[in-house]
Amino acid sequence: MRLAALIARSSLPILARCDPEWAHDTGLSGLNFLRPLGPIAMPPQGLELSCLGLTFAHPLGLAAGFDKNGDYLDALAGLGFSHIELGTVTPRPQPGNPKPRMFRAPGIALVNRMGFNNKGVDHLVERLAHTRYRGIRGISIGKNADTPIERAAEDYVACLRKVYAHADYVAVNVSSPNTARLRELQDKDALERVVGSLLEARADLSSRHARHVPLLVKIAPDLDATQIAALARTVSSLGIDGVIATNTTTDLSSLGSGWPGERRGGLSGAPLHARSIAAVRALRAELGPRFPIVGVGGIVDAERALATLRAGADLIQIYTGFAIRGHVLLEEIWSALLAQRRDGKP
Repeated sequence: MRLAALIARSSLPILARCDPEWAHDTGLSGLNFLRPLGPIAMPPQGLELSCLGLTFAHPLGLAAGFDKNGDYLDALAGLGFSHIELGTVTPRPQPGNPKPRMFRAPGIALVNRMGFNNKGVDHLVERLAHTRYRGIRGISIGKNADTPIERAAEDYVACLRKVYAHADYVAVNVSSPNTARLRELQDKDALERVVGSLLEARADLSSRHARHVPLLVKIAPDLDATQIAALARTVSSLGIDGVIATNTTTDLSSLGSGWPGERRGGLSGAPLHARSIAAVRALRAELGPRFPIVGVGGIVDAERALATLRAGADLIQIYTGFAIRGHVLLEEIWSALLAQRRDGKP
């Protein structure tokens, strides 16, 4: 085992005993420290695919929220992700919700109410301008908490204009449960206003930069079948390039009645997986076989990774499983993907 990988793996039991937000920040700092030792994980060859007009080394990427500000992009590159989604970023810096705001849940799961804490889009752009990372970069954009919902489109457009030159794709986050009223933007009229403004801005940016940057919408797992069908029709009619399914769920019933009431927020990890693949499956049925779908939520082992792809996802992303299991999870998923490819399965 490579020295960097050995150190990273041995640190996980220690971090698991610490405050989860502190452990997250410390773990990222640790990755920076390990950079001179070389890559922690090396993806295999033979898993390349095309999606969104881009070529991915394999389907597995890192979900938004892990590195909100682009401060650790070069360090994360040493883990072998095919794509890294930064953010969610807002036009202006904001501290997010009061601490504590991240909690470990039973099994491989987290509850968080971070609230788009980030250093603002200008900081992210500055970091991107100086990174050595040349892999596929997604950037998740959102609105500031104090921006009225009626003016949300202005915040999204402001972010798009600033990140466009640095992004391979842009994710429109209208589904975080931790910014008041944000999920209202998934409704047809509100989504049309936001996405319509973004598409108009992208037309101008595409001409000026001579490149097309795909726009994806990230949706919540708490939509019912009727809502997903309606959202899919809206997405298709607007000309959005793809959908990311899903964000965290506000349904904490799987944690049992003993879960403390003051620890509310969005649930991620293993309990989310069934909802996430249900959303992926429903979107695939509505949007047809060619529409790009990114599956995220509850992928904490190789079995769930393959299940998400079988449900209809083209790409998959991890967050909580990686936070708790580390690079071992990536290697496990790569091995399963290779075995599937050897067996001649899609």
